[in-house]
Amino acid sequence: MMGGLGPWEPQPLVAVAVSGGADSMAACLLSRDWARARGGDVLAFVVDHGIRHESKAEAALTCDRLTSAGVPAMLIRLDGLGTGPGIAARARAARHEALEAACAERGILHLVFGHHARDQAETVVMRMLAQSHAPGLAGMAAMVETARVRKLRPLLGVVPARLWAILAERGVAWVEDPTNADPSQQRARLRMLRADPHGNASSTRALVEASARRGVARAAMEVELAAELACRVTIDPHGFAVVTPGAMRVEALAALIGMISGGMRPPAVSQVAGLAADLRPATLGGVRVMPAGRMGDGWLMAREWAACAPPVEARPGAVWDGRFRLTDLPNGTSPGSRVTLGAWGMDAISDRNGPPVAVLRGLPVLRDGTELLNASHPCMLFAPRLAATGARFAGVC
Repeated sequence: MMGGLGPWEPQPLVAVAVSGGADSMAACLLSRDWARARGGDVLAFVVDHGIRHESKAEAALTCDRLTSAGVPAMLIRLDGLGTGPGIAARARAARHEALEAACAERGILHLVFGHHARDQAETVVMRMLAQSHAPGLAGMAAMVETARVRKLRPLLGVVPARLWAILAERGVAWVEDPTNADPSQQRARLRMLRADPHGNASSTRALVEASARRGVARAAMEVELAAELACRVTIDPHGFAVVTPGAMRVEALAALIGMISGGMRPPAVSQVAGLAADLRPATLGGVRVMPAGRMGDGWLMAREWAACAPPVEARPGAVWDGRFRLTDLPNGTSPGSRVTLGAWGMDAISDRNGPPVAVLRGLPVLRDGTELLNASHPCMLFAPRLAATGARFAGVC
């Protein structure tokens, strides 16, 4: 059942994202068995999103249940999510960021999620309704590599009823999240309409099998896209790129725009198709396309300054604009509420050794209030000036 978890290094340490629901509780116990059979262990991360009043008590109860089952657990609390439009997407993004950060802090490379066959079938249907293209109809990927961790979903072919049976056999209880039955949520509405609570209907199996076939095709296409990008694109360590002349595959351009913009997802291929067929000056998805000029032959692609995120507090590990992670503060700079990491903006000064001002404006700089730190001297060359911020392009997207 957990075949998708290996083989890895000896004595693997595995993190599991546990919501307290049956699926993630079962995934945690199965991951524990798998890791310990190989001389390793697991650590459960229980995230309290704070959206519902009951979440704090449920998270604490989940930690107690895991401890009683012999699984070490750590509670992670999210602050400031609030409510309102887009709360589900914002909560998911904050949860994944917190989980990745917790893994990185502890040197854990593998993060397991408990998504199962019914989840996969629902995801495929939701993407069909959204008119997703073929890669999206492959559903959730069993493995996703990020800059800090490998996200794994080994149970995508397992029906939820089987997971519930495992918990019942071991006498482990779980939390029922009321939002799973909330008709205001699209996934919950689909679950009600599909009327397959155990996830073992023929329609669910067909959707999961189709997603697996599309997943194989998606993996093959990604190899082709990677080859095109490697041949056509030169990416500067500071996150802008030069693309050789000529049309591009639309998926390759969408992936490149997503990387440069720092977005959670690349733009829809329908938005990119016209530009991919005829590269030209444009702004799309928070990325500006302009002639490369002295930077090379072809097209220069860089973050559009007007689309950059607001400054963030300058502290080691801080992420700004989904693109840059502050590794450390420059010598002589002390953390504090006045020191921020944000866009160079109108303070950018070009020189012959760097890219155009339009590119520099979307790159990071430190400020103490309104005063530039370590990047204000006009005689500093481009590379040392950027290095002085302590910010590194991290491909955070």
